[in-house]
Amino acid sequence: MAARGRRPIPPKAGFGAKQEASDGVHASILKQARKSGQLNISGRSLTSVPETVWRINIDTPEEGKTVSMDDPDDRWWEQTDLTKLILASNWLTELSEDISNLPALTVLDVHDNRLERLPQALGTLQNLQRLDVSRNRLTEIPICVAKIQSLKSLHVEHNQLTSIPEDIGTLMFLEELEVSNNQLTALPASIGYLSKIVKLNVSNNKLVSIPAQLGSMNALKQFDATHNELTELPTEFGSLQSMEQLYLRHNRLLHLPVLKNCVNLKELHLGNNQISEITAAHVAHLPAISILDLRDNKLTALPEEMGNLESLERLDVTNNDLTGLPFRLGAITSLKSIVVDGNPMKSIRRDIVMRGTQEVKKYLRSRIEEPVTINNGTSNGVQSSKGQSGVIGGSGEGVNAHDVKQFKLLDYSNKQCKLIPEDVLKVAAEGEVTSVNLSKNCFTELPEGIMLVSDHLKELNLGFNRLPKLHPDIGLYFRLTFLDLRNNLLTDLPSDMSSLKELREIILSFNRFTKLPSVVYSLPKLEILFANDNKLGSIEADGINRLSCLATLDLQNNSIGQVPPELGNCTHIKSLQLSGNLFRIPSPAILAKGTNAILEHLRSRIVA
Repeated sequence: MAARGRRPIPPKAGFGAKQEASDGVHASILKQARKSGQLNISGRSLTSVPETVWRINIDTPEEGKTVSMDDPDDRWWEQTDLTKLILASNWLTELSEDISNLPALTVLDVHDNRLERLPQALGTLQNLQRLDVSRNRLTEIPICVAKIQSLKSLHVEHNQLTSIPEDIGTLMFLEELEVSNNQLTALPASIGYLSKIVKLNVSNNKLVSIPAQLGSMNALKQFDATHNELTELPTEFGSLQSMEQLYLRHNRLLHLPVLKNCVNLKELHLGNNQISEITAAHVAHLPAISILDLRDNKLTALPEEMGNLESLERLDVTNNDLTGLPFRLGAITSLKSIVVDGNPMKSIRRDIVMRGTQEVKKYLRSRIEEPVTINNGTSNGVQSSKGQSGVIGGSGEGVNAHDVKQFKLLDYSNKQCKLIPEDVLKVAAEGEVTSVNLSKNCFTELPEGIMLVSDHLKELNLGFNRLPKLHPDIGLYFRLTFLDLRNNLLTDLPSDMSSLKELREIILSFNRFTKLPSVVYSLPKLEILFANDNKLGSIEADGINRLSCLATLDLQNNSIGQVPPELGNCTHIKSLQLSGNLFRIPSPAILAKGTNAILEHLRSRIVA
């Protein structure tokens, strides 16, 4: 801190301890400020700043008139000039021009007051680095502010500004500019001269455009223009090489320029605009993106190149016009959240969407066409032996060992096989896979050796096989949460399945069940049950009511002749599908109204 520099201004008459106290600032506070160089008198309901504050570097303190000069605790003549002054959360309507008496100030904080103007003397504070005048009643940034060449941080948010002066461009050392929540309709072109700006917040204004010169702000890392009236961004925006966070939500953007040089961009928030397209070119220049917010736009498709975003952690496409997602999204290991609510998804069943990100990713992965082939013992130059990174699993067909371990997924589907090679099972066991897909094969029984992966297995897909029955050993897969048995020849399930206490979803569609197996009613955590397209003749309402977690029940296209009214008491069911059966009540008109209407209608038919 700077040493005291006494100016030849005489003290004012009657300036003593009593007046200091009556001004709202006790002498002890001023005494401490002289030692530390910092004065905080915020939240004191002050309507004006006491003169003692403006003259703290000038006047001889009262203690200097009475205390011995030999007392080491009262060496007032060694006081430090004030460098930090906090006047926040008072009722100040103005600041005195006497602020020029505090030339050593590096921080001036007067936020949350009632200031309507700033003193011209601010321009003399050439050591000032931080100025906070936010939450006041200012209608302009005076020219004097542009004269503070040392300024690094300027907060003017929550005022009544209608413009920013061109002189703002002279603040060559400015690193942070906050002008949000004002009435700005434009930004000056000179803003591009602020080459050291790291953070710029212009949100909650009335901006209709951004000057192209903003593309010259080479140090800019965070730009927030949320809640404005922007219809487009200049192409120069793509030159912001340091940009890491870009907030553009709640504007009127019709398209996004290709951000060619924004290689460090980690967060891109484009929600609540009118953007209709994100192209492969957009995606190609976002290698570091981790958060991509595209919600509430007009997107009809996303490019397959989205699968190249290896750092993507969150994707929000809520309320668009998407009918599907790029399959390769499912292979992005860093992706922790996909939000797709409010889209007319046709290629992804709603029940999959309702189960969350991991289920969506699993489905997308299952749709990726694996271009894996083996020629003379190699695949793309990699040996297809039982190594850890090559293709294994028989001649002409196989799986990649590295992928099995990386994704904890064994996908041995669509092989038309009757058994699983030992080397495949060994790699799956070593990789502690949690998901196994054996669909579209020729299995007539639970494959031998599958117990090798039972310790960690949570998801098992045996759909599209030829199973006439399920081996009781299925009850040993205690960790199972998902079991797909669709398109087999099943007529019943083993009672041993009652041990599957973690099972949340079971798919029994397209089999030969004439009634729901009783063991189903003993699965305490079952949330989703698909039994459509069987030969079910009845519904056991009491059994279904015991499934207190059941939210989705699909019994479409069976031979159900009567729906018991007691089914209406199963209010925990959020999605009930009953069409394509023999019953006449509820009528098709009731069924068309949805689950709540069906359940209400059934309850109304219960005889007291």
